[in-house]
Amino acid sequence: MSPEARERVSAFREHVGRIEDSERAVYGITTGFGALATTRIPPEERRELQHAILRSHAAGMGPFVENEVVRAMMVIRAKTLAMGYSGVRPELVDSLVNLLNAGIVPAVPEHGSLGASGDLAPLAHVGLCLAGEGWVLEDGETVPAEEALRRAGLEPIELEVKEGLALINGTDGMLGMLALALKDFDLLLKTADVTAAMSIEALLGTDRVYREELHALRLHPGQQESARNIFRLLEGSGIVASHRTSPHLVQDAYSLRCTPQVYGAARDTLGFATQVARRELRSTTDNPLVLEDGSVESCGHFHGEPLAFALDFLAVAAAEVGAITERRVDRMLDPSRSEGLPPFLIPHAGTNSGFMVAQYTAASMAEENRRLANPASTGSLPTSAMQEDHVSMGWSAGIKLRKVLENLSRILGIEAVFAAQALDLRAPLEPASATGAAHHRIRREIPFIEKDEFLAPHLKAAEELVRSGALIEAVEEFVKLD
Repeated sequence: MSPEARERVSAFREHVGRIEDSERAVYGITTGFGALATTRIPPEERRELQHAILRSHAAGMGPFVENEVVRAMMVIRAKTLAMGYSGVRPELVDSLVNLLNAGIVPAVPEHGSLGASGDLAPLAHVGLCLAGEGWVLEDGETVPAEEALRRAGLEPIELEVKEGLALINGTDGMLGMLALALKDFDLLLKTADVTAAMSIEALLGTDRVYREELHALRLHPGQQESARNIFRLLEGSGIVASHRTSPHLVQDAYSLRCTPQVYGAARDTLGFATQVARRELRSTTDNPLVLEDGSVESCGHFHGEPLAFALDFLAVAAAEVGAITERRVDRMLDPSRSEGLPPFLIPHAGTNSGFMVAQYTAASMAEENRRLANPASTGSLPTSAMQEDHVSMGWSAGIKLRKVLENLSRILGIEAVFAAQALDLRAPLEPASATGAAHHRIRREIPFIEKDEFLAPHLKAAEELVRSGALIEAVEEFVKLD
């Protein structure tokens, strides 16, 4: 924390101290929580109340979420508390920062948050660790938090009035997953332009439909960016030049010709979600809030609907990117539609099945993504004796978005393998410099398949090329992608 932030947090904390010394009924300070908001808490029990809320709310179940999600939650919560409006001590912010710097990751189960009143259960699992209770994760195994803190030389924090509540009443889990997804999806969209360009070459598609003057007539920026990328990626392609005046196709299939329209819509969705995340990162999400004049007001800033919508919208967009990609994958295997490529991209089909079932894998994930793209944010079940009678389900939207993006990275990996195989089969025609660089990078990890062999390791290697950004790195030695 900067000295200025520390001073600001301390000033707001003084307001809470004055309220604590009074007999006023102020939610979360002198009263219970949720449906128990009308229950007055005696002064001698108010500190215990802050520990009790963490114990009772750390009620998650299921597998533990990934370390990066937990750390994102912790960073964002520390940021929010450091804004001052939560009315906590600077020491509480320090304890979160110290946990992060020590590399201690609380064990946070996947199930428990409804995305309103904040990500209560996930954040309670984090907060409980600060107090030396609960579990942390070490090498995938749970370890008592008290033990991990002791080994790191950290002391458990003794919570003061309002601080337990302030640790859990925010959208930090949803926002963390959204911020991470934005980075992941941006990389996948650039990669999708690359694998699409490789497939367009492999299927003897035209580059004319990606010309800038055509896409200037439709004013969606994402579409223009994707079309510009694909046109540049295909520049100088010997394969495209070989059939530029051929009458073999009057128009390419939609899965080739309409790629910028679909990928562009996904890019614009990414832009919208980025705006939502940026606004939320600059916001305070807590309840109640301590204001500049010392008053404490209840509000609903913990409700995750803005994030839930964005997370759901991204899942729809990512599912559609995978859906159109899978259609190109399928087209490359079908000799009636692949413009002269052998069945299932294998030189001696019949004895060999080639990439037949790898396409099944892509289709299964594209279909799973379709199911996962159904919105979570339209669902709601009331809780806390009907006090919390509408919830956002934003945490669930984030969890399923992460799964959609995992599936998309694998679908793109499959397209990369198929397109590289097809480009080899087009020899002696040469691909463009940029797509050739992607092809060369794939061949460093994955060989040309002459006859049937164990495909799963090759597909896993392709997924890693996508996830790591290695394909983009190789391509951008020739073409800088938008």
